[in-house]
Amino acid sequence: MTNSTPILPVDFSAITKEQMIFAVFGYVTVIGSLFLLFILFSLIPAMRRRKQKKLVRTQGLPESAAAVVPGEVSAAIALALSLYLEELHDQETAILTIKKAAKNYSPWNSKIYNVINFNQIKR
Repeated sequence: MTNSTPILPVDFSAITKEQMIFAVFGYVTVIGSLFLLFILFSLIPAMRRRKQKKLVRTQGLPESAAAVVPGEVSAAIALALSLYLEELHDQETAILTIKKAAKNYSPWNSKIYNVINFNQIKR
């Protein structure tokens, strides 16, 4: 197969050295920022655990006090709070009334004005 068309229809000769430096600097900046955010967000839980263990040691609390609350307990607490807060609201009726409104004629929503008659146009 002797097809002489290029694989990519892009003219790379139009890219200058300054534009390439700007693009590379932008990509490096974004990837570096994302990497630093990843490191920061990875260190925050470790720092919180270390601070919590230090607090437990200084106050003389047992080690079980430093344990993280299991997910089931958190879900039960959240459900209890949600049910409690829903009881604070007044009960409303669940009656929905649908009233059909008559649409007045408008040339803006008429389909006949959107059709172009090319037979009347003289060239």
